[in-house]
Amino acid sequence: MDEEKKIERLRKIIDDSSYTVILSGSGMMAECGYMGMKTPEKAYEIENRYGVSPEDIFTSVYYNNRPAEFFKFYRSEVLQGDVDTSDTFRVAARMEKIGKLKCIITGNIYGYPQKAGCKNVIDLHGNIHRNICPHCGRKYPLEYIKTAKKVPLCQDCSRVIRPQVALFGEMMDSQLMTRATWEIENADTLILLGTTLDSEVFSKYIKYFEGTNLVIIHKEHHHSDSRADLVIWDEPRNVFTKLGY
Repeated sequence: MDEEKKIERLRKIIDDSSYTVILSGSGMMAECGYMGMKTPEKAYEIENRYGVSPEDIFTSVYYNNRPAEFFKFYRSEVLQGDVDTSDTFRVAARMEKIGKLKCIITGNIYGYPQKAGCKNVIDLHGNIHRNICPHCGRKYPLEYIKTAKKVPLCQDCSRVIRPQVALFGEMMDSQLMTRATWEIENADTLILLGTTLDSEVFSKYIKYFEGTNLVIIHKEHHHSDSRADLVIWDEPRNVFTKLGY
């Protein structure tokens, strides 16, 4: 089946679906113009620049013990992912508005779906736009973190502000996990964008899917693709912009 017919099939699947959920993976960061720090090239570059791996510096231990170094890295490397969204998410927002999409679940921390106008989004790993003082609970916008000279401190109690993102090795938010599981259990169509069925982030949720159509859209072939009902090997934006929503 050629890609055009696959897109036609996808459109019919979505139109016939009563509950469609999207899983947005790390491949969507690249589509939005950002190379994630876990990619081999980026990880190598970071280790050369800071003398420590991303897995070591992007941790609560580093945040607690070396906050100045943590925030230098956070502003210079992590917040570089605060780029524009993708046409994929703009189409998804229109789908949501007309009732064709119920929820987007993402492991990214940059709020790409929200930038496009999506409302029902589950950020499994948090979001860079949420920043809170762990002592008094005062909330701060992303711009406050970006413009702080060294360590962003609470204006009320002078404690170090905590970005509400999951650092490497931390436990996931149980409420978000429960919400994500519920959405997938209730979906009759599950669409994976820029990720695979063996995803480190999503595989534990995908096992709860008991719906009719499992769809994968990503650039590279993967051995787990054969378990899906429909696979389209392309950038998701090339597919979604042809759906007509």
